[in-house]
Amino acid sequence: MIRARTLGVVSSLVVVLAGGGIWNAAFRTPSTDLLPVPAQLITADSPAGQAMLGDEQYIADYASLTRNFEPQTRAGFCGVASSVVVLNALQSPQPRVTQSTFFTDAAINVRSSLQVTFGGMSLAQLGDLLRAHGAEVMTYHASDTGLEAFRSIAQKNLRTADDFLLVNYQRGAVGQKEMGHISPVAAYNAAADRMLILDVAAYKYPPVWVSTADLWNAMNTVDSTSGRSRGFVVVRDSRASATERHRTR
Repeated sequence: MIRARTLGVVSSLVVVLAGGGIWNAAFRTPSTDLLPVPAQLITADSPAGQAMLGDEQYIADYASLTRNFEPQTRAGFCGVASSVVVLNALQSPQPRVTQSTFFTDAAINVRSSLQVTFGGMSLAQLGDLLRAHGAEVMTYHASDTGLEAFRSIAQKNLRTADDFLLVNYQRGAVGQKEMGHISPVAAYNAAADRMLILDVAAYKYPPVWVSTADLWNAMNTVDSTSGRSRGFVVVRDSRASATERHRTR
């Protein structure tokens, strides 16, 4: 009997300690552990990657995104970090949004910090969280659009400085470690037909140029938590959009 009780106590202690390890890992800022970059991707700081920025027709968002860029502070915060980068690039929030102040009362009504920490966010929740901060958002599930439509929307977006593009994709489909992920797109090169992803998981992957078709295929995958395909969102400053609508009346 005593032995059984001892085993029970030890088992409970192991569970608690294991749970504590998972808890700490979820809330700890990830340590830098860079992973190999797949051959089909081109790093932004390579000669080829730098040369692709020469297509100035589609780099309207690059400067503001890189100026406001910050890596995710938790393993599950890719959507939070991406949203913070874009919201600050829009220059609409006052004061600036941080990953620690992102979960306002309005945002918590969509998804709490704890839920995102342990379960991330779906494409629809990403859009709703951005709307909770006053942004105007168009949400596109890949299964409802197509490669050509995505390319056209992205080109239009990356030619203008008043809107931004976030992609929700499966890393495994572009040769990286299998995992759903969210990051901003900063530029497009027409000759190479590649898009520059500013990866907010900077502790393991650098910014990379990915082919538009590969990125599309990576978005056209099913998110098991929502049961729907991943996709992309276009984000604008709602106040700027309202002003533009007023001017065109």
